[in-house]
Amino acid sequence: MDAPPVTGWRWLVVAARATAIVLLFAAIIPVHLLLTLLGRRAAIPPLFLRGIGWLAGLRVRRQGAPAPGPLLLVANHTSWLDILALAGTARAAFVAKGTLAELRPLAWLCRQNDTLFVARDRRGGVDGQVASLRAALARRRMAVFPEGTTSDGTVVLPFKSALLSAAEGAPVAVQPVALAYDQPAAIAWHGEETGAANVLRVLARLRPVHLTVSFLPPLSGPERATRKAMAAAAQRRVAAALALPMPPPIA
Repeated sequence: MDAPPVTGWRWLVVAARATAIVLLFAAIIPVHLLLTLLGRRAAIPPLFLRGIGWLAGLRVRRQGAPAPGPLLLVANHTSWLDILALAGTARAAFVAKGTLAELRPLAWLCRQNDTLFVARDRRGGVDGQVASLRAALARRRMAVFPEGTTSDGTVVLPFKSALLSAAEGAPVAVQPVALAYDQPAAIAWHGEETGAANVLRVLARLRPVHLTVSFLPPLSGPERATRKAMAAAAQRRVAAALALPMPPPIA
């Protein structure tokens, strides 16, 4: 969509929220560094991300719960708010595009939550990416957005299956997650809109952003047979939960 520019007094809303986020960061980073020294590195980042979401106006309702034990969450993707919501509700770490690692301050923040960066356009590196994800799953709960991009919230895009190889033959639950915004068009980041423009547009809102995070039953039986079966089953489950159409899954 063509987002209207942030103008006039709405800049005050953006400034107030940005200031609150900076203050939260300043308050929480000493605690995070101390807990890191004590071997509790994963304790604070999910709480911090949840706090950023709340300050940005995100209000989350959870249905269901993450499965116990080693777990790979597979979710649809509409906004950068998805990450804040899943971190807060599932204490998950994420697989992210390698290009984010080029943004030094953002990359540092991502790494505090054990983000795994992958280069999606390097087909020759898929085996290494799968091995890295499998190793990460042995340490903590991970989440992927297999659409590979964000949508406008009116369709569930094809789920790519490559990274789901990390769960093939492994004692790891694969659980679809449906992320349903009350007004997806108002917050979706897609098309030609830049990330910075989308962040400003969301922060300038007066109305809260309501999101329902639904943890669906983990895949089982024939759904777990292969990575392609997992991708197809997860896409069907998420699309059905959201009552949205879907193109066929792809490799």
